[in-house]
Amino acid sequence: MKHPAYRLLGAAVFAAGLVVVVVSRASAPTGRYTVTNGTVYDSKTKLTWQQAVSSSIYAQAGAASYCSTLALNGAAWRLPSMKELVTIVDFSGAPLGTAFDATAFPGTPASAAFWTSTPSAGTPGNAWLVSFFDGTTTNDVASNTYNVRCVH
Repeated sequence: MKHPAYRLLGAAVFAAGLVVVVVSRASAPTGRYTVTNGTVYDSKTKLTWQQAVSSSIYAQAGAASYCSTLALNGAAWRLPSMKELVTIVDFSGAPLGTAFDATAFPGTPASAAFWTSTPSAGTPGNAWLVSFFDGTTTNDVASNTYNVRCVH
């Protein structure tokens, strides 16, 4: 049973006038991601992502601190916004637990939610998370612990 706070991002996208079609599982289009020295450059968004997931889980403030002190290729890393993190979700469909490009982001925990820097407007002390299980977004108490993937 899904947590009642989950809401499908597809519903938000549909409200914006787009239709999301669920098809069989596929990775990102060829050429979208360039993997170099532990980073993944997204040619569509021009963002560079930490390829590996941290082996630790963090409260939201700890996740932000982890990103700001990440020593990877000399870049200034930060916790991504919800809008940014959703750009690497693969909404192509089944099977559940694979809403990410496993070639670009190997080792991503399939059932994991990841912190964003986006606070929950209606609930002080909460922040938004993105799930790479099925691409849903939810918010939770910022002191709870989840995964982190940094961006610059």
